[in-house]
Amino acid sequence: MNSKILNTEVQDFIDYNLNQDISKIIFKGSPFSEITIQELANQITAKKKSERKLPTWFQCKNIYYPPKISIEQTSSEITAKYKSEIVKGESLIDLTGGFGIDSFYFSKRITHVTHCEINSDLSKIVACNYNVLGVNNIETKATDGIRFLVEQNGIKFDWVYIDPSRRDDSKNKVFLLKDCAPNVPEELDNLFLKTNNILIKVSPILDITSTIRELKYVKEVHIVAIQNEVKELLFVLEKNFSNDPKIIAINIKKSNIEEFEFNLLEKNSTGSYSMPLKYLYEPNSAILKSGGFEIVTHKFNVNKIQQHSHLYTSDKLTNFPGRSFLIEKVIPYNKKEIKKHLPSKKANITVRNFPKTVAQVRKETKLSDGGNIYIFFTTLNNGSKVMIISEKIN
Repeated sequence: MNSKILNTEVQDFIDYNLNQDISKIIFKGSPFSEITIQELANQITAKKKSERKLPTWFQCKNIYYPPKISIEQTSSEITAKYKSEIVKGESLIDLTGGFGIDSFYFSKRITHVTHCEINSDLSKIVACNYNVLGVNNIETKATDGIRFLVEQNGIKFDWVYIDPSRRDDSKNKVFLLKDCAPNVPEELDNLFLKTNNILIKVSPILDITSTIRELKYVKEVHIVAIQNEVKELLFVLEKNFSNDPKIIAINIKKSNIEEFEFNLLEKNSTGSYSMPLKYLYEPNSAILKSGGFEIVTHKFNVNKIQQHSHLYTSDKLTNFPGRSFLIEKVIPYNKKEIKKHLPSKKANITVRNFPKTVAQVRKETKLSDGGNIYIFFTTLNNGSKVMIISEKIN
């Protein structure tokens, strides 16, 4: 950590060049004798990446930024705030602290937070930034979190939080929990000697059911999407918990939050089906990740149009967690009908449980992207391939 970067003239230089071509800045070289152009370029790039993801840090003066990969890998403030609302108590230890966004938000709900980060340079940066941000209830430790926790004789924490690294020794991406560092399933027994509650952040592509089997005492699974993109998959473990886990699917939008929850065993319920009615519904990405396709029909009084299409319909408009459409026409899928019924030269196309891709459909229909018409190419419960032409409601 080069403390000279925090000098006023250097910070002014970084701010002035935030929107400049970074390659041109590098070409010109550093105007400061004690700071390399590589250091300056990293501060500019990392700060720029933080503008939307970490607005509190971006708007605060004298924040020191780590290598940009730490910014890319860290939680956003939106998801960190959500995680903080899961926990409560006097003490929490973050075993894989990183840039410290999660710990920062945990500190707003927990009396004392311990931030462990094995990278000593990153740990110094985090401590410096906490001081700038005026945080005084987070203790930073430049150490291996698991080892530090195990060595705390007689000390227990209300919560243990862990976000295992999803890169191997060669910096290649890995996803299975057993391949991450630390190996959480292997360490669970040690962790439960020090706490009764564990919160784990894993890759959003992991299969929920198989991950539950890989872990133990899973109480809740949180699927967190932002603007319909799944960003985080969180597992809440409670020592000796033996009931059915709760699945909570959250989609955080600009105007509201869509929430859908059910118990895991409810996934096996039988849903209701029908042909397309007056309204069509497309679930948000968090619900699609949850796998609770059948229980959706009971929770929102809608019908599925086919087992694998994951589209829903109803006669009366309902407040559905996803996109809602007014159906104009349901047309059999064949070339004659396509030419006869296509409403314009533009349409938004979605394919669900359909033998062709969006690109293939566009080539065949000669429809360009855009406009107010939404066409779903899909399969109905009777096996027929159709086009559902609709207008978006929300």
